[in-house]
Amino acid sequence: MAKKGRTITDTDLEKPIKAYKNLEFMMSRSGRGLRILSEFLEPEARFEREKISDTIVFFGSARISSDEEARQALADAKKNGGDVAQAERALGMSRFYEEARALSCRLTAWSKGLKGKAKRFVICTGGGPGIMEAANKGANDAKGHNVGLNISLPFEQHENPYISRELAFDFHYFFMRKFWFAYLAKAVVVFPGGYGTMDEFFELLTLVSTKKMGKPMPIVLYGTEYWNDVFNLDAMVKYGTISASDLDLFYRTDSVDDAFDYISKKLSEHHIDNPGGAM
Repeated sequence: MAKKGRTITDTDLEKPIKAYKNLEFMMSRSGRGLRILSEFLEPEARFEREKISDTIVFFGSARISSDEEARQALADAKKNGGDVAQAERALGMSRFYEEARALSCRLTAWSKGLKGKAKRFVICTGGGPGIMEAANKGANDAKGHNVGLNISLPFEQHENPYISRELAFDFHYFFMRKFWFAYLAKAVVVFPGGYGTMDEFFELLTLVSTKKMGKPMPIVLYGTEYWNDVFNLDAMVKYGTISASDLDLFYRTDSVDDAFDYISKKLSEHHIDNPGGAM
């Protein structure tokens, strides 16, 4: 009730909240569809604004560190009585960080030399540490724009500092993040990684093998010894659960030069004159 002698105005009454400003509703089960839709529409608008036509996606472990960090960790382990064997193993794996960085840098420099106003074949990662950081850093070394599709997790995942600020995303839903990996991708490089990396690799293979991916998709599986130890896809052919031709859906290599030549050749053959990310 208004004070005596004063007229009641709109400010005396509690104004209703607009639905899209109602955080309680937006974060509720009923608002889930809007949250999902926002993780489609907001990235789409940003990619269009930044003229991103297509991407080269790098997948790989968040736990692989740079050569410098791995050497320091080994020195600390030896000095302080730490797990030297684990530190030595990490140093061996650090080659993949350095090679991901080098490959990303070369691909970015190559793509920047292409004609046209749109940004072509922009490096895209999951935005976190490890191999993701290495690829974003390599693109940054070449002074190129690069994308980080981060995901909110209770551990490991934090945004690396090499992502182009205007192209740094933070997703809640894994499936929307994976959509944006696949939709704009014109090539994929899969470095050693864990469950997440394998999930992303096998989902892409499924999309390509079932022809749900309506575009040529060169996929490079990088690190032959690691992947041979991790899984044996020949056994799936042996038992008839995949076709022998399914093993041709990806290319294996241990060389930055080889990976660069393969990817740049495939992109030149299939995608130079076909910008855009239709699946």
